[in-house]
Amino acid sequence: MNPAGHPDVKPYDALLVLSFGGPEKQEDVVPFLENVTRGRGIPRERLEQVGEHYFLFGGKSPINDQNRALIAALEKDLADQGIDLPIYFGNRNWDPYLADALAKMAADGVERAAVFATSAYSSWSSCRQYRENLWDAVEQVEGAPRLDKLRQYYNHPGFIEPAVDACLAALAQLPDGGDRARLVFVTHSIPTEMAETSGSLDAEGQPRGAYVRQHRSAVDEVARRVREATGRAHRHDLVYCSRSGAPSTPWLEPDVNDHLEELATDGVGGVVLVPIGFVSDHMEVIYDLDTEARATAERLGLEVVRAATAGTDPRFVAMIRELVLERAAAERGEDPARPTVGSMPPGPDLCGAGCCPNPRGPRPALCGRDS
Repeated sequence: MNPAGHPDVKPYDALLVLSFGGPEKQEDVVPFLENVTRGRGIPRERLEQVGEHYFLFGGKSPINDQNRALIAALEKDLADQGIDLPIYFGNRNWDPYLADALAKMAADGVERAAVFATSAYSSWSSCRQYRENLWDAVEQVEGAPRLDKLRQYYNHPGFIEPAVDACLAALAQLPDGGDRARLVFVTHSIPTEMAETSGSLDAEGQPRGAYVRQHRSAVDEVARRVREATGRAHRHDLVYCSRSGAPSTPWLEPDVNDHLEELATDGVGGVVLVPIGFVSDHMEVIYDLDTEARATAERLGLEVVRAATAGTDPRFVAMIRELVLERAAAERGEDPARPTVGSMPPGPDLCGAGCCPNPRGPRPALCGRDS
């Protein structure tokens, strides 16, 4: 507690919400995709084909509005707790760009900020690349504040508990309350090599492969809690969506659509699609699941309900505040509690040496011992 009796966020004088970004109108789509794929030599014609996903929704990704809603909910949560901590918003690939956010923070006199990334798991694309983006942005902005990226939160109660309730609500929408339904947990596919090198050796000398291990921990914990709540043991699977890249490059499988085909062949009557890899209903959810996977299920005669993402669930919002307070206490030399559930320990504040290496070669990154 600070002298006023409120939770102490020092040494932080701001919070930065860091996300992927997305286009907000038709003419933004291809330039946005050029930003996402910069350095990969993908022709514009191919980007226009990929952009069809966005054009189906008027060229607007929902991700920026969802982040603004999250920030508004977080501002209220902080105010209700008596915490005065301004929140800034920066993206990797679209306006508001990260460097612009840092420039505003510098102009406002921010000296040190905690960084919350809207990605819960460890891999190059879901963690270290954000750290590389932070490095690049700091290099561009004179007087940029010191930035501390908060730990991964895939196993935090504030992430898991909303997923459990979302599963229960979805099961209730199926015939017979989803008595015989299959829980199909879905996350973003990544190249298998990236998955295998995700994370680093921990204190017990456990191997890498953190991306899949972390997902399986979250999936098993949600399924266990659903079993406790319903008294029924639903079979469950971890599958993937949003594969991209060259067909010759192995990516994590099975794809959600292929898996639905198998379930239909096996006579499964109902499916709950659980977007366990995502924190809000952005494009991978509304296209890959709500549009593409739903069309596959309808063709197969499968009854499918999609569980909600955490979004602005008050427990998820409170989790962000708790992560800031936890890291602030650690930076002050204290030994804070680090809430976790499931089979994995809490992630470290600082990434280990060689953690989640860039597949295209070494790059400097902020917020790690190997930076």
